Amino acid sequence: MALWMENGSEPLTEAEKADLEAIAAIKESAAIELKEKGNEYVKKGKKHYSEAIDCYTRAINQKALNDSESSVLFANRAHVNLLLGNHRRALSDAQQALNLSPSNIKAIYRAVKASLSLNLLAEAQDYCRKGLKLDPNNEELKRLDQQIRMKISEKEKLDAEVSKAILEAEELVSAIENRGLKIGKAMYRELTGLKKPVLNKNNILHWPVLLLYAEVMSSDFIEDFCETDMLSVHLDIMFSADQPLPWDVENNYKRDFVELYYEAGSGVRLSKEKLLHCLLEGTAASHVGDEEKDAVEDFKHTAGSPKWIKVNEKKTLQDILKEPNFVIPEIPVFYVVSKQSSFYSKFKSGKWAPPSI
Repeated sequence: MALWMENGSEPLTEAEKADLEAIAAIKESAAIELKEKGNEYVKKGKKHYSEAIDCYTRAINQKALNDSESSVLFANRAHVNLLLGNHRRALSDAQQALNLSPSNIKAIYRAVKASLSLNLLAEAQDYCRKGLKLDPNNEELKRLDQQIRMKISEKEKLDAEVSKAILEAEELVSAIENRGLKIGKAMYRELTGLKKPVLNKNNILHWPVLLLYAEVMSSDFIEDFCETDMLSVHLDIMFSADQPLPWDVENNYKRDFVELYYEAGSGVRLSKEKLLHCLLEGTAASHVGDEEKDAVEDFKHTAGSPKWIKVNEKKTLQDILKEPNFVIPEIPVFYVVSKQSSFYSKFKSGKWAPPSI
């Protein structure tokens, strides 16, 4: 009997041929009916989209229609998947439709839409060009073509910014390593934000520097401190006689009375990879790398009293940062104290420590 014939075998009798033709006609009728039913479900709105997909799928599975008609079924299912936000499925359906009928303009349109939603810009542009070649006056494809061109332009601009940020960060890492500097985890980002050193064309580092008045936990921020400058130059400007600190009612923080300190061994040196990641934060390439810990622990103060090292103001910033026990907490942090203040002895004896971070 024709119903149980193996695939590829030929019917032996006219009766078997008639049976097969009847079965094919039934399947074709069912497929067309399912297609029309699916179209009706689409018109009914979002609540019926899943039923529409089911109808189109069952119609496809009948395998009773010619390539052109089957292409329409896949294109219709692609349309519903687009409406549901199933962009990858929509693209797959549109591709199936085009395999069956390369000139199916609706399938091309849906392939463009799905590719664009998936940010597959090269694929979207390729489909769009094929569509416009078939239908040069298609306004919807023209609009999509403009969108694609704009997105490609934006992506190229972003890629250039990412490449520039990575290059600059890598150059910074090399400059820091060549100087023998040790960078640890940031301490006071609430005061400094994501400020980072800058390497100029003459290979000189310009650092943002945070000065903390330990006695009152107030701060000053120097945004551009050239590594070849001495600390004394900046202190002379900051503590000039005609610019007293507003909170220093006892006039303890005059130029002759202030001293600068850094905390020795206050953190662990970041690995090269982690340092690069930190330098990329806040840039177009901030997504490069990850937040995983490598061989580096989070910043933490050593147990016991902090060890304060007095800064020689006549040294350059670079020389101070190169001190073997100075782990720079992302950017240089110096603590300002006054020899005239009652707080001075407390600080020097190690009875004061920075607040926990």
